[in-house]
Amino acid sequence: MTERTLPPSLQEIASCVNGYDPSSLPVAQAREFIARLVPRVRAVEMLALRAALGRVLARDIVSAIAVPAHDNSAMDGYALRGSDLAADADTLLQVAGSGFAGQAELASALPCECVRIMTGALMPAGLDTVVPQEFVKRDGGRVCVPAGVVRAGDNRRLAGEDLACGEVALAAGRVLRPADLGLLASLGQAEVPVWRRLRVAFFSTGDELRSIGEALPAGCVYDSNRYTLWGMLARLDVELIDLGVVRDDPVALEAAFRAAARDADAVITSGGVSVGEADHTKAVMAKLGDVLFWRIAMRPGRPMAIGRIETEGRSAILFGLPGNPVAVMVTFYALVRDALLAMSGAVAQALPMLRAASSEAIHKKPGRTEYQRGIVTRAGGSDWQVRITGSQGSGILRSMSEANGLVVLHHAQGNVAAGELVDVLPFDALI
Repeated sequence: MTERTLPPSLQEIASCVNGYDPSSLPVAQAREFIARLVPRVRAVEMLALRAALGRVLARDIVSAIAVPAHDNSAMDGYALRGSDLAADADTLLQVAGSGFAGQAELASALPCECVRIMTGALMPAGLDTVVPQEFVKRDGGRVCVPAGVVRAGDNRRLAGEDLACGEVALAAGRVLRPADLGLLASLGQAEVPVWRRLRVAFFSTGDELRSIGEALPAGCVYDSNRYTLWGMLARLDVELIDLGVVRDDPVALEAAFRAAARDADAVITSGGVSVGEADHTKAVMAKLGDVLFWRIAMRPGRPMAIGRIETEGRSAILFGLPGNPVAVMVTFYALVRDALLAMSGAVAQALPMLRAASSEAIHKKPGRTEYQRGIVTRAGGSDWQVRITGSQGSGILRSMSEANGLVVLHHAQGNVAAGELVDVLPFDALI
């Protein structure tokens, strides 16, 4: 019997991360650690094309045909021989026939003849150029092609210029987008192999939290984190397991963690990992698995738990996020989102950032990464500008709702002067 290879322990992973310090961990090192920690799904499903949007391709798709299969016209117009075009004078051609898209029998043309042709129609033998119909003058059975309006080879789609037979059309690890479905359809691909959906369980912890619909006693607040987490996770097309609000009680917490680890690949919690909070959540996390508690050099979102929790022979990756609403979102975008995509089998791709001029001075200490909520605008064709939404407290969820991007102030970066360029992560990039 073959022995099962055990994954490296968290301490073994930490030993591979240069300068690892759990009490002040730069964002880049936290990302490196997480990338080494997370496993990939291994089960493959075959899905109908329309069911595959947003899923991760499990194998390369190799084109079994050339696309297009034959040379064809890119325009409505007249197909001709490029060699018949006069160099510096108008060209007169006799119309020998016509060709339409989907027509298998092609018209033929002798030298100094042309064929009336429609977009997508096969190019007749010997003809290599199409002049758009709006450029010519037709008089009965002849057309006049003005000098210089077309060159030999123009407006002809070559067989295989989109995809050659045997060429990789889409590579494994791609998150399928609408254009990809169209490309697969052009190959006649009715089904595609995708990795199974990642299963993610999530819940909030805290005695002060109440769910929507419950009474709100003094000192309590409605739980918003589960709804923002649900929204961010839904964008990733994962299977969601909402375990609700769990009181800060060891028995209830252990039951929730066991249920989550039994049913899910990843578990995300909010609350219970900050210094000074009740110790039950940390204690239960540590009891059920190999867990580290970090203080990340970032703002907001400094406290975080990371590791594996196990139950009934199953293991799940744990992301213990802070409790403040903005910190939950920022930590998810900065550290968890890419990890979940990697677990889903997706090839990592950095999110695009804008360079925008800050409309105001921003105070920033070197030695940590800051994510400030910003509003990006571009008035009158000018360059991008960004202004901060106001108070950047980690509990002010309204600031995230008002913002359309995060101003990313990097680890070594210091104060920002008004007018200075900064990196901005647009929220639309997080779809």
